[in-house]
Amino acid sequence: MTGVPQALDGIKVIEVGGYAAGPWIGKILANYGAKVIHVEARDRPDGFRLQYPPFKDGRKGMNRSGCFSYFNDSKYAVTVDVKKPGGIELARRLSDWADVLIENMRPGVIERIGLGYEVLRKSNPGLVMLSTCNMGQTGPRAATGGFGSQLSALAGFCGLTGFADGSPQLLYGPYIDFVAALVGAPAILAALDERRRTGKGCYIDVSQYECGCTFLAGALYDYHANGRVVERAGNADPVAAPHNAYPCRDDQWIVLSCWDDGEFERLCAATGRKEWVKDGKFRTATARRANPAALDEGITAWSSKQDADDAAEVLQAAKVHAYKVNTVADLFSDPQLAHRRIWRVRKHAVIDYQSYYYPGFELDDAPGDVVAPAPLLAQDNEIVFRDFLGLGEEEYRKLEENGVI
Repeated sequence: MTGVPQALDGIKVIEVGGYAAGPWIGKILANYGAKVIHVEARDRPDGFRLQYPPFKDGRKGMNRSGCFSYFNDSKYAVTVDVKKPGGIELARRLSDWADVLIENMRPGVIERIGLGYEVLRKSNPGLVMLSTCNMGQTGPRAATGGFGSQLSALAGFCGLTGFADGSPQLLYGPYIDFVAALVGAPAILAALDERRRTGKGCYIDVSQYECGCTFLAGALYDYHANGRVVERAGNADPVAAPHNAYPCRDDQWIVLSCWDDGEFERLCAATGRKEWVKDGKFRTATARRANPAALDEGITAWSSKQDADDAAEVLQAAKVHAYKVNTVADLFSDPQLAHRRIWRVRKHAVIDYQSYYYPGFELDDAPGDVVAPAPLLAQDNEIVFRDFLGLGEEEYRKLEENGVI
């Protein structure tokens, strides 16, 4: 799809599943040159195609989903119905052609349809197969389905998010799906490296639930070592004080934190409150944590008169940890993201121009790219089955007539 040297050029990937966790792994591989085939069935398409807004002009349609498009750029798309005569055989020809197979269905489903790893490895012993699901493939709750918001609750995030006297708060989006994807992608690369040296493939079982626990290291250690359960505390921190979000002009916000008394002194100087350094309520971190309302009120009196970008610049110049709270719109005008070319605009056949996300790391000798917009449903049936797999005209047309393709 591109003339730029690609790090994963020649790697062939089959992606069976939908939504976020599996396709995001495939997107990362595709952005660095892997040939990724997204497999769907016409009557069971990827759930993001029809279930999640936004849609072009607010109207649902198989190829109108911005969400599906965002997760699936740089890929090929085919349709295969494994329930039709010849369907499972065609799927196995795809798996024999592939180096990698990614699936994110519930445990047991891929085996029931005849595409389990033990079956596929017999004809393709070098296959690297990755399964990613909520709980992993084994255990008493392995069959439990769900989405990212439930996993964030289960993995402890929601129990730590919110105010002490309020309810747990959901995190925005399928947070753990992306955590697991950024575990899955390098696991595949490690498996491919092992295969290059030994000729053997392998099976990778990624539990999204378990991946989420990575981010709770401090709280997990505190319980294991001290028997203490960390509770919700709003934006408060056990070390930093202040540690909060503060309003600025025009409905903007900044976040700031002071991690020692020296940093708090610099905050006082930058905001014109030097007298606080000698105030018994604020002189030490312990005192500041004991008087959060007065501290926040004083900082708000300064911040509410400031533009958020200007306030952040003033505080950063004073060596105080501070950032503006970006809106979604701000992300598209942020000079840092613009410099790093994190957004790559491509023209989708139905949606028109769309900004696609480029993974947040770069390779010096073989830079990746968003090499194409997301594909339409079944867009690449002919090129994949005829050119990649080598199906003849008669065989292809017969599978098409039978509803397999």
